[in-house]
Formats: sequence, structure tokens, C-alpha cells
Amino acid sequence: MRINYAMVFVSDMDRSVAFYRDVVGLPLKFQSPGWSEFATEGATLALHSSREDIAAYGNTSSGQAGSCRPGFGVGDLDAFHQRMVTQQVPCIQPPTPVFGARVAQYTDPDGLQFSVGESRAGAGAGK
Repeated sequence: MRINYAMVFVSDMDRSVAFYRDVVGLPLKFQSPGWSEFATEGATLALHSSREDIAAYGNTSSGQAGSCRPGFGVGDLDAFHQRMVTQQVPCIQPPTPVFGARVAQYTDPDGLQFSVGESRAGAGAGK
């Protein structure tokens, strides 16, 4: 398993893109009103609009501006999901197709939500 991305919820996409690109110095991979990504040497930093209706993307949980959600990649999402269910980890979204990948979402003991995507052959895990 590897960490694929950290998703930061933002209240103003243009302002946040400018900050991470121009102030922090991260190379912008692409920008859109609801989702933007920076190409880093390791995991992706993804910005997600906190005002966008994220339920439209199969996500039933909201993200408050200033919060973060890590995303992990695994080779077999079904096996990972079964392990989480067996360990009684709260699942807020079972494995679901999202943006051409399969993603599940869980919460840790403190309530932090995290996503787990299934790795695709020759590519990183989906988000």
C-alpha cells in the first residue's frame, strides 16, 4: 500500500491554486473549479472545492474548507474492504466506481476520513 494523494478541501479554488503554485512552488498538473492537482515527486496534492456538490461524484460525506483527506492505493480493493469490515472499521462508502477507478472510504478512530483506491496495472491508484 502507498499513499497516493492528500485531498485538501478549499473555499476558493483560484486562491488556493495560486498559493500552492506561486507561493509554495508546486507544479500545477491541472486546474478545474471543483478539483485541481499538483504534480509532486511522490504523492499528489489534490485540492477539492468545499462548496461543490460532492455527492454528485458518489461521495456522501462533505469536506469542510481547511480539512484534509488522505488517499491510499491498494492492489485488491475487495480484499482490503473485507479486512476493514472484519476489523469493524467504519465504512462511509463501499467500493464504488468513481472517475474510472474504484474507491472506498473509511474513518479512523478519531473520525478522519480516508479514501482507498484500487491500483490499476501500470498506473497509480485511482481517486
